[in-house]
Amino acid sequence: MDVRDFDFYLPDELIAQTPLLDRTASRLLVLDKENGSIKDDVFSSVTDYLKPGDCLVLNDTRVLPARLYGVKKDTGAKIELLLLKQLEGDKWETLAKPAKRVKVGTTIDFGDGLLTATCVAESDQGGRVVELQYDGILHEVLDQLGEMPLPPYIKEQLDDQERYQTVFAKNRGSAAAPTAGLHFTEELLQTLQDKGVHLAFITLHVGLGTFRPVSVEDVESHEMHAEYYQMSEGTARLLTEVKENDGKVVAVGTTSARTLETIMNEHGAFCEASGWTSIFIYPGYTFKGIDGLLTNFHLPKSTLVMLVSALAGREHIIGAYNHAVKERYRFFSFGDAMFIR
Repeated sequence: MDVRDFDFYLPDELIAQTPLLDRTASRLLVLDKENGSIKDDVFSSVTDYLKPGDCLVLNDTRVLPARLYGVKKDTGAKIELLLLKQLEGDKWETLAKPAKRVKVGTTIDFGDGLLTATCVAESDQGGRVVELQYDGILHEVLDQLGEMPLPPYIKEQLDDQERYQTVFAKNRGSAAAPTAGLHFTEELLQTLQDKGVHLAFITLHVGLGTFRPVSVEDVESHEMHAEYYQMSEGTARLLTEVKENDGKVVAVGTTSARTLETIMNEHGAFCEASGWTSIFIYPGYTFKGIDGLLTNFHLPKSTLVMLVSALAGREHIIGAYNHAVKERYRFFSFGDAMFIR
């Protein structure tokens, strides 16, 4: 497969720059994965497409305020650092900008010494491993110094940092939000539960893969970056019961989908599990865990477009995306949603 098979035309003005005031007011494109039929709706109507006994699987990761602005201790040069993944102790995988100014041994100062980062290893595409030094609790230091790591295609400042968190965000550790979950409010989740729809929670900390484009022509040559996931015994038991009772398991976001598929591939059943996943799902893959997917509209030629194409078929997905462009849907993190059912 050629990566160009997953390309589509997207005008820049359709890239949503700010979230809607009402999380549930986004539009919802409903796609039948069997026949490719499309229906235009609003997200608050998602309750109409779920039945009692179905289950939504939500990623409860919480985004770290992981974008830091500092200066090199020796020269005072300005450096931007994005914390991506904690490796061991206070060592972190990061992206540095400009990376050429950050060599092994370079120390970067943030907040007049509240936090320092010393580069201990270099990798490609701006990747740097740094060791952090600080007093107290790191999360409190980051809350004081860091900013939300909004994707590079969002140019506007975010007035309310919590709008880049889901209302159910709990477990800190992500470098980006699981954006399909941004459409839910506590009230909508309660309405779904009142209808008899189950809610299950998993954790996948979104990492470096989110920021790296597919740079190879042959899809199968692309390597995914590993991300940490976790599923509890209670969630596993609930999902097993849903399947046994012929309910539908609907993943909210590609992160939830990748977690469930990883566990099913490795264990053959839903079970308590944690670890690192680098699963890459593209057409030809047979889904074992999910029956449907609630997701946002993704970047052209991205691994996420490939994942949804594996679920609904490439032609159906490209058709739906072309329809969304024609109908002026809003794209990417703060954009509208799609329900593949």
